[in-house]
Amino acid sequence: MALRGNLRDFTVTQLLNLINLASKTGTLIVDGSSEQAYISFREGKLAYARIGKDDGSLASVLYKANKINVNQYKAIADRAGQMTDKELGLLLINAGYVSQDDILINLQGYFTDLIRKLFTWVEGVFRFENDILPPEDRINVRLDLENIIIEGSRQLRELEQLQDEIPSLDMALKFTERPLTNVNLSVDEWKVVKFVDPKNSMRQIAKTNKLTEIEVRRIVYGLLQAGLVELVRPNDAPVPTAATTNAKAFPTQDKEEQKSLINKLIGRIRKI
Repeated sequence: MALRGNLRDFTVTQLLNLINLASKTGTLIVDGSSEQAYISFREGKLAYARIGKDDGSLASVLYKANKINVNQYKAIADRAGQMTDKELGLLLINAGYVSQDDILINLQGYFTDLIRKLFTWVEGVFRFENDILPPEDRINVRLDLENIIIEGSRQLRELEQLQDEIPSLDMALKFTERPLTNVNLSVDEWKVVKFVDPKNSMRQIAKTNKLTEIEVRRIVYGLLQAGLVELVRPNDAPVPTAATTNAKAFPTQDKEEQKSLINKLIGRIRKI
């Protein structure tokens, strides 16, 4: 299957659906705006995933999931050497640190979270390589794509709704004037709130905090609904003049052509 293209034309959800229906084995490589993703499959099922510089080693996945403590993680990192994840997994099971189910469940969760992140990518190019198989030195899973695809479709709908509420990330934020009390913010909300300033666009805030487009829109939407912030034009953004406003209002500046266009629109409305 020669599959390559641009995310503007093909969403990640559509790509996964094709791979699932065709029961493909290989690796989907996506070059995003700032990171590269490798998603490997066996017979149409998710086997392995990696995004950016995070290598997703078994030790780090188990540590992030609180299955091993910091001392165990350091000891494993010091002793593992050139040990593969498969060898390390067997060692951890035999030592009684974790069970086989612990390893598989946490790897599945980790790979699924990476796919969720990939769903938010709207810029980038992709290609599917049949001859690049899931890495042999890593523990592969066998995860059905159906539920992941359904969740991806839901995320796309949510992004479209958030884009309606917050059309441009080039707008900035400022605090509202009315005082607020008893506001409980999450860790991610605090990441955004501490950069609220008319000098900072939402795009800059997202980049600084390594937040995806849907993540920053979701957080800002919640802050807007809570009445904590409001949207403003960034301080350094050019103010549109009457000339530029009129230029965008009509595709032509010719008065007769403008009149003709208006009449055509009125005619179409009357026919509805």
